[in-house]
Amino acid sequence: MSTRPWTVDDDLWALIEPLPPPWPERPERSPGPRPVDDRLCLQGILYVLYNDIVWQLLPLDLGFGSGQTCWRRLERWQQAGAFDRLHRILPAELNAAGEFDWSRACVDGSHIRAKKGGADTGPSPVDRRKTGSKHHLICGGRGTPLKAITTAANVNDVTQTLALVDGIPPVAGRPGRPRRRPEALLGDKGHDSNPNRDELRKRRILPVISRKGAPNIQGMGKLRYVVEQTFALLHHFKRLAVRWERRTELHDAFVSLDCSLICWRRLKKPRS
Repeated sequence: MSTRPWTVDDDLWALIEPLPPPWPERPERSPGPRPVDDRLCLQGILYVLYNDIVWQLLPLDLGFGSGQTCWRRLERWQQAGAFDRLHRILPAELNAAGEFDWSRACVDGSHIRAKKGGADTGPSPVDRRKTGSKHHLICGGRGTPLKAITTAANVNDVTQTLALVDGIPPVAGRPGRPRRRPEALLGDKGHDSNPNRDELRKRRILPVISRKGAPNIQGMGKLRYVVEQTFALLHHFKRLAVRWERRTELHDAFVSLDCSLICWRRLKKPRS
């Protein structure tokens, strides 16, 4: 593995470069410094994502620009939808490469501490009611992250099941119309809801969800391990193991970028 995982290689940059909004053209001799190159700013954002440092401590000697520059670029790109578009492109690349499993999707939730509070935070039921948030995630049968939602820590998983399913973006990459519906949805008892089962069937999705008060569905753990694995990858990025952003949209920018990087690694992983 590279000792500088925040470096953006040429292949990945070729996918990302068209996504950020362009800067307005300036006369060549206009006063003031030129904007820092987008690729360098992205590497600065990745440096913060990997190392979980405050923006002010971003090393200037690496050429990323100041922490304020990278923070503003993150905000600007998120408002333009650049990270969401990237998170649509990479699953399509995996689908085209035959690395996507539509036979099932898995849903789950995971708590994180929210150190500075802010929107979509609340008392965590698993952390002595300290302020926290929860990541709700749906992934494909091979662990490809498809949609993530950030809520307060005290929001029940069952309330986000349909939002996750309906939030799956159209995944192209194969002949025919882009696909956005798995054949089955796997969930634990936290997603137990008969109205949700009815809605999933209306969407032609088979609900495979354990019922409260009943034994777990046999073999469910072997099928659902991929969502736990994806959460482990998501929170391996230190900036997402603890939430520091008070604004949800900036935290979600990191989440979308993280999901895209997970897809990219799987796309570039050597196949035996």
